[in-house]
Amino acid sequence: IATAICEKLGYKLEIMDIEFGAILGAVSSGKADFTMAGLTVTEERKQSVDFSSSYATGIQSIIVKEDSPITTVADGADYQIGVQQDTTGDIYCSDDFGDDHVQRFNKGADAVAALVSGKLDCVVIDNEPAKSFVAANSGLKVLDTAYAVEDYAAAFAKGSKLTEPFNQALEELIADGTVKTIVDKYISAN
Repeated sequence: IATAICEKLGYKLEIMDIEFGAILGAVSSGKADFTMAGLTVTEERKQSVDFSSSYATGIQSIIVKEDSPITTVADGADYQIGVQQDTTGDIYCSDDFGDDHVQRFNKGADAVAALVSGKLDCVVIDNEPAKSFVAANSGLKVLDTAYAVEDYAAAFAKGSKLTEPFNQALEELIADGTVKTIVDKYISAN
C-alpha cells in the first residue's frame, strides 16, 4: 500500500527497518516521513502523531498450545502471556491482565519460542503473523475468538504536510480497488 501511494504521489519509497517501539519516535523526530507497520490507531498514539484514514482492519489473536486449557480471552488472567513489546497486544494485555501476567519480547517470534518451550501459556499477536507462527510450529493453534479488532493506519508527525495528499491518494486507491487487492493478499479476512 505504501508503494502504491508513493507511486501515485511521485515519491520514491525507502523502507527503514526500525524496532516497532521506536517507529512513532522516528516519525515524530523527522527520521521517517511516515510509518505503515500494521500500526493501530489508539487515543494514546493520537497524542504524539497524526493518522491517515484507515486502510485495513486488524485482529489481535491468541496462540496457545493445542492441549492448552485456555479457550477464551478471559482465561488469560490466570496465565503468563507473551506479547511483542509496544504493540497494541502489549497495551491491551497489560490493561486487561496486569503487568504481572505479561512478558514482553522485542520480536513476536521470540514470544512464540517461549510459548513452545513452556515459558508462556499463550501469545497475543496480530492474526496474520499468528497463523504463520502456528503453521511453522507444530502443536500450536490460534483460538477461534479474536482478542481485539482494530483499525490500521499510517502515522505522520503532528501537522505533517504529507497527511492530506497521502489520504487523497489512499482514497483513490481504495476507490479503484487497489487497496482491497493488496489487503486481501496480505491481511486475510479470516
